[in-house]
Amino acid sequence: MVLQAQTSTYEAKTQEVARQLLVATQENRSFLGSLRDQMRWDDKLLAWAMSNPGLRVQLFRFIDTLPALHSKSEIAAHLQEYLGAESVELPSALKGMLNFAHPDSMPGQVAATTVSTAVETLAHKYISGENIKQVIKTVERLRKEKMAFTIDLLGEAVITESEAQSYLERYLELMQQLVEASKNWGVIPAIDEADGQIIPQVQVSVKLTAFYSQFDPLDPQGSEEKVSDRIRILLRRAQELGASVHFDMEQYAYKDLTLTILQKLLLEDEFRQRTDIGVTIQAYLRDSLEDGKKLISWLQQRGYPLTVRLVKGAYWDQETIKSEQKHWPQPVYNDKAATDANFEAITQLLLENHQYVYTAIGSHNVRSQARAIAIAESLNVPRRHFEMQVLYGMGDKLAKALVNQGYRVRVYCPYGELLPGMAYLIRRLLENTANSSFLRQNLENRPIEELLAPPNVESQSKDQRRKQEGGFVGAADTDFAHEEVRNMFTAALAGVREQLGRVYLPLVNGEYVNTQELIDSVNPANFGEVVGRVGLISVAQAQEAMEAAKAAFPSWRKTPVQERAGVLRKAADLMQSRRAELTAWIVLEVGKVVKEADAEVSEAIDFCLYYAEEMERLDKGVNYDVAGETNRYIYQPRGIAVVISPWNFPLAIACGMTVAALVAGNCTLLKPAETSSVITAKLTEILVEAGIPQGVFQYLPGKGSQVGAYLVNHPDTHIIAFTGSQEVGCRIYAEAATLKPGQKHMKRVIAEMGGKNAIIVDESADLDQAVVGVVQSAFGYSGQKCSACSRVIVLEPIYDTFVQRLVAATKSLNIGAAELPSTQVGPVIDAQARDRILAYIATGKTQAQVALEMTAPTQGYYIGPVIFSEVPPDATIAQQEIFGPVLAVIRVKDFTQALAVANSTNYALTGGLYSRTPSHIQQAQTDLEVGNVYINRNITGAIVARQPFGGFKLSGVGSKAGGPDYLLQFLEPRTVTENIQRQGFAPIPGAD
Repeated sequence: MVLQAQTSTYEAKTQEVARQLLVATQENRSFLGSLRDQMRWDDKLLAWAMSNPGLRVQLFRFIDTLPALHSKSEIAAHLQEYLGAESVELPSALKGMLNFAHPDSMPGQVAATTVSTAVETLAHKYISGENIKQVIKTVERLRKEKMAFTIDLLGEAVITESEAQSYLERYLELMQQLVEASKNWGVIPAIDEADGQIIPQVQVSVKLTAFYSQFDPLDPQGSEEKVSDRIRILLRRAQELGASVHFDMEQYAYKDLTLTILQKLLLEDEFRQRTDIGVTIQAYLRDSLEDGKKLISWLQQRGYPLTVRLVKGAYWDQETIKSEQKHWPQPVYNDKAATDANFEAITQLLLENHQYVYTAIGSHNVRSQARAIAIAESLNVPRRHFEMQVLYGMGDKLAKALVNQGYRVRVYCPYGELLPGMAYLIRRLLENTANSSFLRQNLENRPIEELLAPPNVESQSKDQRRKQEGGFVGAADTDFAHEEVRNMFTAALAGVREQLGRVYLPLVNGEYVNTQELIDSVNPANFGEVVGRVGLISVAQAQEAMEAAKAAFPSWRKTPVQERAGVLRKAADLMQSRRAELTAWIVLEVGKVVKEADAEVSEAIDFCLYYAEEMERLDKGVNYDVAGETNRYIYQPRGIAVVISPWNFPLAIACGMTVAALVAGNCTLLKPAETSSVITAKLTEILVEAGIPQGVFQYLPGKGSQVGAYLVNHPDTHIIAFTGSQEVGCRIYAEAATLKPGQKHMKRVIAEMGGKNAIIVDESADLDQAVVGVVQSAFGYSGQKCSACSRVIVLEPIYDTFVQRLVAATKSLNIGAAELPSTQVGPVIDAQARDRILAYIATGKTQAQVALEMTAPTQGYYIGPVIFSEVPPDATIAQQEIFGPVLAVIRVKDFTQALAVANSTNYALTGGLYSRTPSHIQQAQTDLEVGNVYINRNITGAIVARQPFGGFKLSGVGSKAGGPDYLLQFLEPRTVTENIQRQGFAPIPGAD
């Protein structure tokens, strides 16, 4: 909730100060209206982006790509691809520049030079230097203008531990050189002292996540330990040098952990009395006002003030997109007016508690700064306790106006090379050109009254999470950024541990039946820990189950679809209520790390909800009526479905195949993988509690070679839904095609049989993004996903750089038990899998170079990630599915060869591309032979009704799971025609 500031108390003073500042900043407000050919190209690009939304998007995408382009021909080609589309309305000057026949032509080279120079000039407006020498020159110029500074090192998105260490070392070097330079600076009272206190001349701004490559709210303790060690080194050195340190705020997911770590560390005896440290609050966050109150209470307890920098926030687009994709409540306000009102409320909160906090107001909005001044002067806040801040290159006139009126102004100065600085530049361009930007509105000559009016939240649309309209909205994954959620999972894990070792029996005709054989299902991270004892059904009991299914079918097929769908929705509700517990079972029985196990529960819930909706849609049928005749196209269930589910997605895939068969009206026999039968026993409990009738669903754990084969070959089996190996899938397909004695139908086989999935990385790719995506896709769940990346195909120009970073990023992963929050790579499923993977690794060593072979714990079925480089495209490890944490990196000359190599296997399941070249993206969409193409993201984690999942070639047969065609495989279509004429007349539809 936004705290409405006391308008009547401070408004008159706010208006007075704001008008004075605005007059001082509006000397040349006709920026947009005075654009002429004599203006510099960087100004033109910015102006065009303001006036043309379509061009704005494509231009910023081009700018994002520019650092990866290494020749004028590449730049010219990408200019044409990004800006040459018919949908982009180009200004005549830009259109004329792009009118060249070939990138290598002289006009193409001129266009490349002109635009790249303009972008570089634009970047230098917002980036204070590319090296420390340039930065020192910049800050010395700022100090001559009586402005203080804080320096931010660009490129903080670390993905390896070596990069995290380098980030720390670069800051230590930065502080050292700045302090050394400061010895030649004179004292400037306006910024170097206040109220008799000396203010450090040198300040740096840092981001916590850059101190640890695996920073994760799920692992608060591990993240805190790693980060705090490096922060202590930084703060100790800063104190020795006399520099101050400010901690920036980043994405919302990191906020609570960032504040927790800093508050804990700054209460340590060594740091408690330090007042040369600052933290940040982002006003666009809905809970930021509450954070401000908590910070003040904590500062009262601490007894020594710190600086709180108040900003609007720089990740609005990212936060809104992520929350919508995850089905989470949006953490940010949707309306700028709400953010502005919240900013003023927090400003008031901080300044009214000035005895505990130093306030830094970071804004380019004249009203926001004036509001702070009005409150500070009304309360006689000491000058040491507040200052104004602007971003380098964005608030120059405002900064000068504030300096001229005697206020301390600090300029936030990013520095670094263009490549790591590009993400920062895009954020600044987005901010500058947004319709709601104060800077833009000021440049557009908006009326003063409008510019300075109090933020009117009531006139804006209600702040609420935007729902998908008319589409399926699935279950939200757990947001482990919240402590109470993490505690809930910890409690669930403890509760599950108390149940370990129990016996789970087959469910036949509504009764749990005893078996002659029991097997132990063990925790692959600790095979001495028995998760449960599972009764294996005999062939004779399987026959009883088949007879029970046959007996139950006539009633179930006639059960109204709404009732069948109701069972699925009830099951979804039960899974949601037991989410943490189900996650814990998955973690312990199959060794899947916590976040991925939680996402699997979401997928199972989604299958229930989506297939319920889909069956209700299909149940309506289709009318093809004509005069005198009705024609109905309808569906009926096929009969008995045998579901053979895998161990790697023991809940989601088992649930999806099972409930699809059930909601379509088929009686269903579930035979799970032996190594994950406890989880499917839990699914059985849920379906029974949800109201599935006796005999309609039966749980039949048993040996695949015996019970599975018997059910597949049974003449009363109508459908076989299978997920597993290619070898078993092909055998099922062949056996199902053989007509058995007494069989009066052809069996339908739905088989998903794995993949040898490739990601292509071209020379224009964002390597930060590509490395992270490949690591997640290759080593998530230890590579034990049919969608996992086991080949990465990299173009020659970036191959060596990519492999170097890939190896470093992989080395930074933590290997351990899946239940540990710090773990990214858990165990493989069992000894058989471990031995098979080791054999492939041994083969790989004879075919390629070992770029990385990580050691792993010995207590459990562990294999550390292995990366092979210089792998021939036809090598065994590049052709055969390994189903483990083994990655082959293949070098290719060009994109055409990359596609050929990607398509060279017998599989066609998933594939990906990291590229910022539009023609490559388009070509991959059409020519990459896979069922699921992923571009500029990881290739695992398909979501129901968003990325329906399934492949072709030898990856499987059948329609995609979680898609609009899937249920059709469990149904028989029928056409019913009736002649409705009687003695030459027929009823007229719609007539009385």
